[in-house]
Amino acid sequence: MAKEVSVSRDTGMSKEMSMNGGGGHLYIQTNEVRNCIIHYRRSANGTLTEVERVATGGAGSGTYKPISGQESAPNSFEGAASVILSPDHKFLFATNGGDNSVSSFAVGDKGRLTPIDTKPTGNAVEGKSGTAKSLAYSPSKGMLYVVHSFGPDHIRLMSVSSDGKLTPRMERYTANTPEKPHRVPTMGVLSPDERFFLVGTTFDVPIAISGTYPDGSPILWVPGPNGKPVSVASNAPDPDGIVVFRVNANGTLSDPSFQDGGGGSPFYIAFLHNRPDTFIVAYAVGDGVSLGRIDEDGRIGIDKVVPINTKRGAIAELCWLSVSPDDRVVYATVFGYSNVSSFLIDGPEIRVAKDPACPNVEGDGTFRGLCGDVSSGPSDSWISPDGAFFYQIYGNASKLVGYATKPDGSLEEVTSVAIPYNSPEGLAGF
Repeated sequence: MAKEVSVSRDTGMSKEMSMNGGGGHLYIQTNEVRNCIIHYRRSANGTLTEVERVATGGAGSGTYKPISGQESAPNSFEGAASVILSPDHKFLFATNGGDNSVSSFAVGDKGRLTPIDTKPTGNAVEGKSGTAKSLAYSPSKGMLYVVHSFGPDHIRLMSVSSDGKLTPRMERYTANTPEKPHRVPTMGVLSPDERFFLVGTTFDVPIAISGTYPDGSPILWVPGPNGKPVSVASNAPDPDGIVVFRVNANGTLSDPSFQDGGGGSPFYIAFLHNRPDTFIVAYAVGDGVSLGRIDEDGRIGIDKVVPINTKRGAIAELCWLSVSPDDRVVYATVFGYSNVSSFLIDGPEIRVAKDPACPNVEGDGTFRGLCGDVSSGPSDSWISPDGAFFYQIYGNASKLVGYATKPDGSLEEVTSVAIPYNSPEGLAGF
């Protein structure tokens, strides 16, 4: 197991740095059936104060979790980046997973939101809920990329006008392969130069299809083409878990390239801020993180997985990442364990800093992760632009918790606000 290491005090992540600033703004979507964006004022000491709730004009899934068919569970869509800001902070975009639509907002004085538009992605809703869940925005192309949990048309496009209006497009793209018609992508991210669109995945067969055992635990092994059991997790063992698309001059995408994600269920992909060819991968089933790189032709290479301690049980569901502004520290959300672990990036290497980095946040005791542990279902996270504060959703605990980051990679709670039960997702701010 990787050894804990100390994080240098020159990471630019001290609380004092933030105290010299003026705070900022943070946004989360409730994902309620009448979906709303909650806007928080973030003070200089990291505390949060709710400013407003603005309806998106679209529907969330509520407490229902389409990916598994559960009536009430956190992390409804097994995804990330359902709320994003344009780089100039002029617009905010949010998915409405319940009815497969996207909403745009103008960000005005004091961070306040004004609704601009809500448009369907183009994918029909089948069953109780749609699955639109992850967004990436190309300012140079004026294009929004929308990822859905269920396909075959996993990725749909929307043009964004200069005033934030949305125009759905006819193009559609899949993360499926001929042998895997039910894949579940998790999120999409553009490379910093906007030349490539990378899509993470988690399941080759969703639990909604593989089913559960009589005790409610998910079935993670299913018969393969030759009759032998195969894992429902992506990239395990087939090395095809990250899907790479070249972005064309008009913002459309090329044919997909299925590449080795480096471990089981390469869920989250986060590019470094200052090394545009380098990214971090978080593994829901691989129980760790790794460093990856992309070359000018869109070929990726992934280093070995650096694991967390899984003595509480394997398949910890380490799924979400936040990278410090100076690219020194990575905070990894461990869905199954109800906490966060931190890693130190040192040049071409990454290693454990604090595992865990904070105490567990208990849920209501009704939800269990894949490892079997009772979990509060932490999901999306966000780190402040100065790196001084880290914010984490705990859906099954109905909490959004803010922490001060510490030089050794640990986290100290400084604020907690109540959020709707199980449903909320997405964090974005400035």
